[in-house]
Amino acid sequence: MGGGAARRVLEAWKLGVVKYGDALRLQERLVADRRAGRVPDLVLSLQHPPTYTLGKRRTDHNLLVPESSLAGIGAELYRTERGGDVTFHGPRQAVLYPILSLRDIGLGARRYVEGLESAMIEVASLYGVKARPGGACETGVWVGDRKIGTIGVRISSGFTCHGLAFNIDPDLGYFKHIVPCGIADKEVTSLRREAAVELPPDEVIHDQLVQSLAATFRFGDVKVKDDSECANMISSAATGQH
Repeated sequence: MGGGAARRVLEAWKLGVVKYGDALRLQERLVADRRAGRVPDLVLSLQHPPTYTLGKRRTDHNLLVPESSLAGIGAELYRTERGGDVTFHGPRQAVLYPILSLRDIGLGARRYVEGLESAMIEVASLYGVKARPGGACETGVWVGDRKIGTIGVRISSGFTCHGLAFNIDPDLGYFKHIVPCGIADKEVTSLRREAAVELPPDEVIHDQLVQSLAATFRFGDVKVKDDSECANMISSAATGQH
């Protein structure tokens, strides 16, 4: 990484709860804006309502319930162009979607994914939880043989979208309806389940993930924007306006 990277500022957009489809359209718009130089490197920090997503491999067989029954459990399904297999997003799960120029920060795809892993591992360690990167045929971040964080990214011409999901204290029952990330016979866990200490409010953990991500990718500072500052962009993305 070049010496100038340390002086770079990462914008963090704190968006609260955002519908998955709205977040998907917002990412698409922001990637186009980042490519054109209209926005700087940034990360979206948010949560989703209950949502299952499939990656570009379209492994529908790892969704264990009929798609028609998802509304009955309060969930939606989206098919995306990210890497990875089926996963779940929901309340009390921290989701970060970095919109970055990998060329500007001097990273290849592998190092980028390792940085996402590192951010989750570092935050877990703050609460006495020893997490690790996935081994052979494993993706994401694990505590023993239990998965605590998922990674699914899309990189197009050196620009990133999608990202990571870190389980703070989601309803783990939703994971029973899928083969998480296509890996059978593995449990899903959460920071709440693994930590022996009391956790702070979720917003604090979101912020710790953002700060860890920024430090990992050698940003010198983080500039925070809340949902009120980003409302127009979110609204126009949701309605497909430009």
